[in-house]
Amino acid sequence: MSEPRFGNPEEVQDELVEAVAREVQMRGLTTTMVLFLEASRPYRSLGSQAMLFFDPVLRGILTGGVAGVDRVLADESGIERLIERLEELDEESRWDA
Repeated sequence: MSEPRFGNPEEVQDELVEAVAREVQMRGLTTTMVLFLEASRPYRSLGSQAMLFFDPVLRGILTGGVAGVDRVLADESGIERLIERLEELDEESRWDA
């Protein structure tokens, strides 16, 4: 999937969050990613520098499958939206099973 380039910034962020969440779900790592993001909460006050530290782990999970993942993880609101969307997808998949 290519990174969205035009449109409302919030819509672009939503598209990126959706793409990242679907990639994580497809790999069966929804719970793992939510736990990882929740565990990184104390480091988020360090901003993007903390995410640079975690970059190798994230790249291992997302191995280039989603352009713009760094933009989602660059701020607190993107991370929170991603956690919420991952939890929604996890809930949806439980009802399907």
